[in-house]
Amino acid sequence: MNEAQRNVALFRYSLIREAADESLTIRQRGALVRELAARTHTGPGARSVRVTRGTLDRWIRAYRAGGFEALAPQARTGEPVTEQRLLDLAEALKREVPRRTAAQVTQIIRTAEGTGPSERTVQRHFARLGLNTRPDGSPPQAFGRFEAAAAGDLWTGDALHGPVIGGRKTYLFAFIDDHSRALVGYRFGLSEDTVRLEAAFRAALASRGIPRACYLDNGSAMVSKQLLRACASLGIRLVHSRPGRPQGRGKIERVFETVRIQFLVEIEARPPADVAELNRLFSAWVETVYHRRVHTETGEAPIDRLLAGAPPVLPTPASLHEAFLWSEVRTVTKTATVSLHANTFEVDAALVGSRVDVVFNPFDLTSVEIRFQGRPMGQGVPVTIGRHSHPQARPEATPAPAPTGIDYLGLLAERREAELAGSINYAQLAFDGSEHPYPIDTNDCTTQDDDEQEIQP
Repeated sequence: MNEAQRNVALFRYSLIREAADESLTIRQRGALVRELAARTHTGPGARSVRVTRGTLDRWIRAYRAGGFEALAPQARTGEPVTEQRLLDLAEALKREVPRRTAAQVTQIIRTAEGTGPSERTVQRHFARLGLNTRPDGSPPQAFGRFEAAAAGDLWTGDALHGPVIGGRKTYLFAFIDDHSRALVGYRFGLSEDTVRLEAAFRAALASRGIPRACYLDNGSAMVSKQLLRACASLGIRLVHSRPGRPQGRGKIERVFETVRIQFLVEIEARPPADVAELNRLFSAWVETVYHRRVHTETGEAPIDRLLAGAPPVLPTPASLHEAFLWSEVRTVTKTATVSLHANTFEVDAALVGSRVDVVFNPFDLTSVEIRFQGRPMGQGVPVTIGRHSHPQARPEATPAPAPTGIDYLGLLAERREAELAGSINYAQLAFDGSEHPYPIDTNDCTTQDDDEQEIQP
């Protein structure tokens, strides 16, 4: 009995152990079996299963006849139909270079023999021989399948490199609901930073409510203290994946693959003018195509599965605004001032020497709020304003201004040509008639001698 068979036998025994008691009457056993058949149970692999009354009765009879071993399912004993020489060749190729995968071995066999087994057959053959190991000899690590129990239990966020728009690369920040696979928040931007991530996250919170947990990777934008502050303010548990272990984000990676092969290919054929149009087109595709198509894993459309649960808990405008304010810790100087990115603010003199939280909108550094140990201490009075926005709050590129239609250099050229048209061409007068590049009528020209003869009396 292998481990899988033992797990199945343990599950079956856990269901029938009370009903198999020989001290029970037929009526008591029947009531107990009917109750078990009416419930949903968690089976091997954390799958939800229901068992009919007939199956339970059959397990009880098997247990009474053969004990615990009789509850284990029978192993398949099918004979392989692939030629043994091809299986031996696959084994030899794998042992020759242990890093070869089943797909690579299959390709080598088909190239050398003209035919060969399928990739899955080679994988099963390697598993029987114990060859499905890593190059260092350790077996491959298995990861269990997971799905959140309800919509809003877990959101997963990540970034996707998008197309080049207007000569600049774009990035898509997106969040999906783990239970429904619905895209709850998304936004293309021109930078892979915290500001663009928070823009997508804020839109998701405002429209789809507050999740219980949010699962992100370890990118610089996703480990920022400002995002942690936003999640803490709204009571969201922020979880980061372990470095080098991306397996937990498989669902959003699959969504990104769908985005690539269904949306971005169309963008290549119809490039948008700017990021705003790109976001408009992506929103139309998500809401009319992706959200309404039945998901192969869940068997439901993402938007239907998302809305089938309890109504989401939407944040109030005030709490949403508070969550996405940024905060920096500063020590109040002896002159009762604090500095923030080239700006200086005067604060309450009672805070001299204290460490305070300077709370601000990253897009407006001219106004800050001072807090001490979580208590508001009023607004900071601006003394020196050197910056109006946070260095990380870089706005998206503004569209090029509409052309005026005035050709300044062309106007200057026309004016110069007009001036030259009304002046004497001295270069033309310097040539003799025979040497001048253009024909000159010499009869119209008089010499100095002719002029002197006319003057004499």
